[in-house]
Amino acid sequence: MTYPERMRIVAQALLAAEAKSPTQETIRQVVAEARPSYPEVTDDEAEQLALELETLYDITIRPANALHVPFQPWLDAERSQIDWYYWQRYRQFLAQRGLSRQVIAEIDRDTDRIVGYLENPRKPGEWDRRGMVIGHVQSGKTANYLGVTTKAADAGYRIVIIMAGVHNKLRDQTQQRVDEGFIGFDTSLGIRSWGKTPVGVGLYDLRRKPVSFTTAIKDFSRDVAESLNIRLQDLREPVVFIIKKNTNTLQNLEGWLKTHNARLGTDRIREPMLLIDDEADNASINIKQRELQVSTINGQVRGLLSIFERSCYLGYTATPFANIFIDPDDEHKMVGEDLFPRDFIVCLNPPSNYFGAARAFRDSADVVLRNVSDHHDLLPMSHSKEHLITALPKSLEEAVRVFVLARAIRLTRGHERAHNSMLVNVSRFVAVQRRVTNEIHALVDQIAASIRVNGTKPVDTARSDPEMMELHRVYRRHFGALDTPSWPEIQHQLLESVSAIRVAEINSRSSDSLRYVDEAEAGLNVIAVGGMSLSRGLTLEGLVVSYFLRRSLMYDTLFQMGRWFGYRDGYEDLCRIWMPEQAQGWYQHVAESIDELRDELVRMERVGATPRDFGLKVRSHPDTLMVTARNKMGSSEKHKVLVGLANRFVETAVLHRDEQTVEENLRAVVRLAEDMRSRGFDLEAERDDQGWLVRDVPVALVDAFLGAFRNHPGSSTTESEPVRGYIGKRVDALRQWDVLFVGLRRPTSGSLVTDILGFPLVCQRRSPGQRSDKTMLMVTNKQRVASRGVEKAGLTKAEIRAAQQAYKILEPQAENYPDLIYRRIRKKPLLVVHLLAIGGDAEGQLKEGPVAAWSISFPNADRDEETVEYLVNKTWYQEYYTDDMDDDDDDE
Repeated sequence: MTYPERMRIVAQALLAAEAKSPTQETIRQVVAEARPSYPEVTDDEAEQLALELETLYDITIRPANALHVPFQPWLDAERSQIDWYYWQRYRQFLAQRGLSRQVIAEIDRDTDRIVGYLENPRKPGEWDRRGMVIGHVQSGKTANYLGVTTKAADAGYRIVIIMAGVHNKLRDQTQQRVDEGFIGFDTSLGIRSWGKTPVGVGLYDLRRKPVSFTTAIKDFSRDVAESLNIRLQDLREPVVFIIKKNTNTLQNLEGWLKTHNARLGTDRIREPMLLIDDEADNASINIKQRELQVSTINGQVRGLLSIFERSCYLGYTATPFANIFIDPDDEHKMVGEDLFPRDFIVCLNPPSNYFGAARAFRDSADVVLRNVSDHHDLLPMSHSKEHLITALPKSLEEAVRVFVLARAIRLTRGHERAHNSMLVNVSRFVAVQRRVTNEIHALVDQIAASIRVNGTKPVDTARSDPEMMELHRVYRRHFGALDTPSWPEIQHQLLESVSAIRVAEINSRSSDSLRYVDEAEAGLNVIAVGGMSLSRGLTLEGLVVSYFLRRSLMYDTLFQMGRWFGYRDGYEDLCRIWMPEQAQGWYQHVAESIDELRDELVRMERVGATPRDFGLKVRSHPDTLMVTARNKMGSSEKHKVLVGLANRFVETAVLHRDEQTVEENLRAVVRLAEDMRSRGFDLEAERDDQGWLVRDVPVALVDAFLGAFRNHPGSSTTESEPVRGYIGKRVDALRQWDVLFVGLRRPTSGSLVTDILGFPLVCQRRSPGQRSDKTMLMVTNKQRVASRGVEKAGLTKAEIRAAQQAYKILEPQAENYPDLIYRRIRKKPLLVVHLLAIGGDAEGQLKEGPVAAWSISFPNADRDEETVEYLVNKTWYQEYYTDDMDDDDDDE
């Protein structure tokens, strides 16, 4: 450990002991007091440490939001009688890990709220409660449920079962975290606690230790449990099981519990039990669609709960779509109620330093994202397990070099002991992953060989080597604009950077592992190649570079693959993500959809709504068309889906491309313009930022336009009949519309200018998506028609300013504003009419004239949501999303 790092630990410990959050002056005073013990620390290093600590202690977090059914509070009344031993150890552990006082205080409040929604473990009689906690991907859900675990144990819960995903590597990693945050010793050497190495909370106090029937290297074993000859009711301390969601594991655990721990003459257990279901939307959900059928793991989880006379089920997820789709009225006679969170839903907010979807795909997208378009021949999206890897795409080679450079830059910043990871997720097949791993290994060896020979030479001499020249080019391209050290300083660190990097294949058939805890002294530097094992819950510490070619249109699968979300203090400016443009569009869409659901929960909390109300709201979201399509894949018949469009934005991102339909849709636009003029509207009276705005247009004109426009079935949410049906149901509230004809302010070279509206309009240019063909046009790979900010149209400057100020209060770190903040305050619906120029000289113009498309921004409903009926079937799903159908298949 270097002197600056030791000094950092001392300074953090001193600050953690402060009575309140430190000021800038306090931080510099503490650094000055610590310096005499570390004379080797320079003035620049001391100042850098002070700046890091300022950033750390400036982190804030907003309280969680929650929905719940009426419930008798109990925690405050019991608080004075509870010995908070396990929680106080964990709180001290969080402080030592560098969490600010503000963040720890909020974790304390949030976990209090969640534990308070559980039942009082001392309450007699039989009871069970079901709840869910919604977090963000890689945002600290594990830290939260460890806090809940410690407090539940202190309050009197005797048994805690944590189900940690479906893969061994995730279960093992979760056990390691429970060892650190709750158990207090390293379980990797066995179950018995004596003589074990203290870790985490055990470094502060080991007077009391929970009993673990699983270890950091082994899941639950019935044979091992029986050999111990221990009954749970005879133990003085709480018992914890960390298991994966596996049929055999669940069966063995249930059998052992019934045989050895049930009350005499029964098959039930009296001790209060808390079941924490991590990644609750994965495997736990009942995926059987026919009545009276239950999928295996779902039935086993329900059966496990039924063993206990007193139990609480608590699901944790960042992607709650599937959980909300659990039928709250579904009850199977044999296995009891399903896992719908009927009693409470808590929505956590991440700390202000969280690097999430909004920051990656909106605020910092120009810096963070890199398009991948050179993979089709070498690594196509759809391939078999026999696919041969003859070479790596140039984009992947560049990503590897960026990783080498990023670590070198971190070394110049004094991050010698920091973990550094690179994610490569390009195939769900283990055999293909192995071939990619070997190719990357060869590339790293090639880079290392050149650096060993030329890395210490003068800069100009070193560049005579092609690899050194390439590293310098990549540095200038990706990091040249940053305030980073000069190239000579970075070149000086390249050998140390590349020498420590290893390439690991992460799947169930590989012996490679990501035990960051074993590399705490030197830091683990790894390029992790994998598939689904990297896509669910597994944390890649110090993730700097991600290369992602997997494609899935299912929200939970897609978002959980985003291991790049998390905390990047001190190196966020170095993070880069490579992915196809189409995937970027889907991530943006999913992020916006989840934000909409979170907003709905906050709004419903204010009016005292219940989890059931929220479930019904989510199930009426337009994106249920996609979720329902996937859930109903076992049937070819059409399925009716009730969808509400209040506070939604829908647009025709997929269009017909045949000439006849293009002409029909253009005529629909022309007729709309003519009808508006015949009613006395001046189409050129008001110029908006993005086009010409016409206010207070009667709904009859909008309805006629939608009826005349021929929608493509691939644009599911813009089907004319249900959209018009929704408008008809709310015709009083949607009587007057704002209509925006989008057009650029002035033409440039190559612009398409049309006068079909009766005045010159400069068309927006959009590229055809890769899936476009002669009959279908996907509008860009991201399937986006409108430009950002379009939903401001029709609002006053004061309304726009108020919406932005309100958003800044909630998201002070945000650099851009999402359109949904304008939709929240919209009083009238907005129809956006687009006339698009498709392609360009290099791509080939579709035709001389423009192509018509439309978008609608619907305001919030003042009364209960109105829904309309959409139809979804297997044929539709297969036709447009065939390549994605098996994307969530296991790679093991």
